[in-house]
Amino acid sequence: MKQAVLVINSGSSTIKFSAFTQQSDQAFLSGLAERLGAQDAVIRFSLQGIKSEQAIPLADHEGALQALIAFLNQHDLPLDSLSAIGHRVVHGGEQFTGSQLIDDAVIAGISACVPLAPLHNPANLLGITTLRALVPDVPQVAVFDTAFHQTLPPKAYLYGLPFSLYRDFAVRRYGFHGTSHLYVVQQAALCLNKPVSELSVISAHLGNGCSAVAVKNGESVDTTMGMTPLEGLVMGTRSGDIDPGLHQFIGDKLGLSLDAVTNLLNKQSGLLGLSEMSNDMRTLANEADAGNAQAALAIEVFCFRLARAIGGLAMSLTSIDALIFTGGIGENARNVREKVVAQLGLLGFQLLPDANENNGVLHDGNIAASGSKPILVIPTNEEWMIASDCLGLI
Repeated sequence: MKQAVLVINSGSSTIKFSAFTQQSDQAFLSGLAERLGAQDAVIRFSLQGIKSEQAIPLADHEGALQALIAFLNQHDLPLDSLSAIGHRVVHGGEQFTGSQLIDDAVIAGISACVPLAPLHNPANLLGITTLRALVPDVPQVAVFDTAFHQTLPPKAYLYGLPFSLYRDFAVRRYGFHGTSHLYVVQQAALCLNKPVSELSVISAHLGNGCSAVAVKNGESVDTTMGMTPLEGLVMGTRSGDIDPGLHQFIGDKLGLSLDAVTNLLNKQSGLLGLSEMSNDMRTLANEADAGNAQAALAIEVFCFRLARAIGGLAMSLTSIDALIFTGGIGENARNVREKVVAQLGLLGFQLLPDANENNGVLHDGNIAASGSKPILVIPTNEEWMIASDCLGLI
């Protein structure tokens, strides 16, 4: 375990974990504890490809982490021999512009951001405080989803609202998926043999949550997600951009409270709401191929909104070196890439069908036709990015 880093992503009822050595960006350990607090809580491990699982009935976050520690001890991987533990933290507000070694002041700062991410930051804090208590001598690092976007200029992050809302309550666009975007931008620089500091790209992270970002000279200058992850693109269950007046209209028509409308927009909308069957792009693609018109329509809306957002983000740049697709959908949904790029001819992008069909694997990740600007399919590796930040800080 010498020079190994454990990465923790603590959710409200799950803990995702992985471990890396500094010699490799591939995790030698990964796993997930889920349904925490329930009778059927379980923790799953994959250690160098060997999979196992353990029932942990009614276990909370501390119980799940204790089970992880016991597993590590059983395999001669004691937690106190780690170089560091890295924690994904969703929201760092304006206070955190990069990853931080965790101390009491950092914990207080994360706590202060809870109103900005009430569903995520408390869960992230649970993982941090639990592991600090269990292994107080191991350095721990907070890596923030929002940090990469703290280079946005005011013209990009301010809303057209009374300025007092920003001054008094920090209401502004923050952006998310920053760790993923930063990783693929760095990989794109290697693919294009160009310094990150000179790179201008548009990166689209497409999964159940989706966001796109304009990167100029290696820095985020515009992005689609806002103060919360609800803004921007159509996603798996999130609506993305809508008319703000719809909150009251939907509430009045359906007799819903503001909280219930927000829940509808976050959990019952997007691909799931449009298709009325699934938030999974693979399921929808199969249904569309079988002739399901509503599934096909959901995909069309998803792709159109993404293409339109990419066009808007391009206005933040003076040149574009490449377009990047990443995330589960971005890396694997050939139909999505095809439909989106077909609408981006004005920006100089054109697909090579054979390269798109194999997800760029046989073409060094570049699925662009001859004469087109590069279109890169880059698998994201947020966990390694967190581990790398830990190693850099310690």
